[in-house]
Amino acid sequence: MNQSQEDYLEAIYVLSLDEENVRMSDVAKYLSVSKPSVNKAINLLQEKGYLVHQHYGTILLTDEGKALAKKVFERHKVIKRFFVDILKVEETLAEEEACRVEHCIGEETIEKLKDYVNSVLS
Repeated sequence: MNQSQEDYLEAIYVLSLDEENVRMSDVAKYLSVSKPSVNKAINLLQEKGYLVHQHYGTILLTDEGKALAKKVFERHKVIKRFFVDILKVEETLAEEEACRVEHCIGEETIEKLKDYVNSVLS
């Protein structure tokens, strides 16, 4: 799965935490992309079995899609927390950079980073 696809899954997951009915227009607004871009990504993710989308309806993550999206979101949160709370990076910059880093950091590294953040900030 590429970075863009992970971003779409994460966006749908985050939006679904606040709103039961996530629509393509919500995802487009959240990611600041066009609706045709969202449509293309949604179709691809649906083909891969990560979500279900009825034509002009709501977007629902499958169990597999939700698990993957949650994993990406958790990586994002740990990295952003490290940037903001430990490195004292400005919030907006930390958000942008966490979004980039979350896609290329390995599982072992993210687990060690999570342990470190939790030990320092607990």
